[in-house]
Amino acid sequence: MFIKNQSWETLLESEFQKPYFVELMQQVEQEYATTTCFPPKELIFSAFEQFDFRDTKVVIIGQDPYHGIGEANGLCFSVNDGVAIPPSLKNIFTEINTEYERILFPTSGNLERWAKQGVLLLNAGLTVRKDEANSHKHLKWNVFTDAVIDLINQKSENVVFLLWGSFAQKKGKLINQVKHLVLESGHPSPLSANRGMWFGNNHFRLTNEYLKMKGKGEVVW
Repeated sequence: MFIKNQSWETLLESEFQKPYFVELMQQVEQEYATTTCFPPKELIFSAFEQFDFRDTKVVIIGQDPYHGIGEANGLCFSVNDGVAIPPSLKNIFTEINTEYERILFPTSGNLERWAKQGVLLLNAGLTVRKDEANSHKHLKWNVFTDAVIDLINQKSENVVFLLWGSFAQKKGKLINQVKHLVLESGHPSPLSANRGMWFGNNHFRLTNEYLKMKGKGEVVW
């Protein structure tokens, strides 16, 4: 059992049996046995273990996990409690504060509180080597995460997909925009945000307005 959540495990069972995934898991085992990799092996599928498939409300797509010691916890853009909030996440929090006219800034960058509300914080690649960003891009994680997006697209309705930056936006071709809401903007990284491509996108309010209109519970960001 790869995912400690029966609803996701059942729906992805056929994917786990495909030759590419069997090979992927063998490669991941080898990487973790011979190098330092993140997140901790027991958290690789953590994004799927926070809520049942039928409760999926929002999908946020990142690239790959943070590669510093103690940072990655299996949820994209999220870091463990006590870890300094990374620049991209600071910009995400700043945008939320602006949209909701808040003053207080979150003290923790751990986004489990979002995940437990049905927000799938999905990295395109679920593992990485220590201090080597995108070092597992040669592994076929993209095939798996494309299959996850396709599964949500096919079997769910009225899910909000937040695609930030060109990397995430390439996944948009997998999504039926009649059944779902797709919101796109620049990436929250300082490079993109400082060029005016992030701030003011209003994605968090737009997400909740859509969820409310569709009779789903709003996300407490």
